[in-house]
Amino acid sequence: MPERTLKGKTALVGIGETDYYKHGQSPDAEFKLALKAVLAACRDAGIDPREIDGFSSYSNDRSDASRFAAALGVRQLRCALMQWGGGGGGNCASVTNAAAAVATGLADCVVAFRSLAQGQYGRFGHGNAATTVSGEMAYQAPYGLISPAHRFAMKTRRFMHDHGIGQEALRAIAMASYHHAQNNPRALMYGKPLDEEKYDASRWITEPFHLFDCCMENDGAAAVIIVSAERAKDFPNKPVYLLGGASGSQYRCGAGPHNAPDYASASFRTVAADLYRMAGLTPKDVGVVQSYENFTGGVLMALAEHGFFQPEEANEFLQLHNLTAPHGRLPLNTSGGNLAECYMHGFEQVLEAVRQVRGQSTNQAPRSDVALVIGGPMVTPVSSILLGSEATL
Repeated sequence: MPERTLKGKTALVGIGETDYYKHGQSPDAEFKLALKAVLAACRDAGIDPREIDGFSSYSNDRSDASRFAAALGVRQLRCALMQWGGGGGGNCASVTNAAAAVATGLADCVVAFRSLAQGQYGRFGHGNAATTVSGEMAYQAPYGLISPAHRFAMKTRRFMHDHGIGQEALRAIAMASYHHAQNNPRALMYGKPLDEEKYDASRWITEPFHLFDCCMENDGAAAVIIVSAERAKDFPNKPVYLLGGASGSQYRCGAGPHNAPDYASASFRTVAADLYRMAGLTPKDVGVVQSYENFTGGVLMALAEHGFFQPEEANEFLQLHNLTAPHGRLPLNTSGGNLAECYMHGFEQVLEAVRQVRGQSTNQAPRSDVALVIGGPMVTPVSSILLGSEATL
């Protein structure tokens, strides 16, 4: 039987984003933000928006594909894709799903995107009063576990305890994002550097997470355009090829409440193996990483589960000089990431990976032919993609 793979069959040829805003401060509605990002991606790719014939998103994005098609004048809508569940864990899966549609002939030009206007629809991080509590929260809320920070702090603390990992590892992850944001004028934390003293003095949100271990909440939109590899060189920018994509989670990862057999995990043990297998690569081939930071603890576990170090090596590996471009061993979140550029539900990190492969980042990594994007650690399902230049095919 022929090999089943997406490696090298599609390319990301356009990227676009809006201005980013603090939550509730966007002057535009969510749908308008989404349209702006898609039109920006079309300009980047040099294509007419009417050529688009598919849309792919995640986390129940409210910008409906049929409404998109009508607003853009799309001649024929051929696919409308939504990654199910997992919150921000679907950012990479939305790209993989779009690529799968193009590679199999379901569509020719698909946009993957995410849009958020929390002033219009309410804050993700703000709890709402409820008269009843059901499902997993019925086991958590009575004990004070009412937010993602509470739930994920428990997983992180367990992982740190089991492997002797210090707070300094989380601090280095946060400082790397802030360090890179200082060179990125798009970043909301541009001009607001973070040092060790400021990190250590910041208030606890829930141990082991300080304020700077937690992602921002923002409004905006971001989008990428995916076409077949055969068309990749017809566009003005250097093609960026999908080398591999994987999503899902390991055995009984979603067993609630807090009953997963592999509890202290970012949920990537099986996903990372599938990703590298499709791409025919190993962690040593990766030159730069964009890892979704809901909280720094998830980055810690996700990097270990993607094979960059053993958990017992985390204290040695996760030091600021190792994580920053251009001289670090593994430059991390080179646009500032969810912590310091924008929390566009992690999709802004896909755009930064494209910029790295193109050679257009404000913090260019010396090895950028292979860029890894990691989506939504500690949720389920999660997803990852590997992007690369033509030389990596």
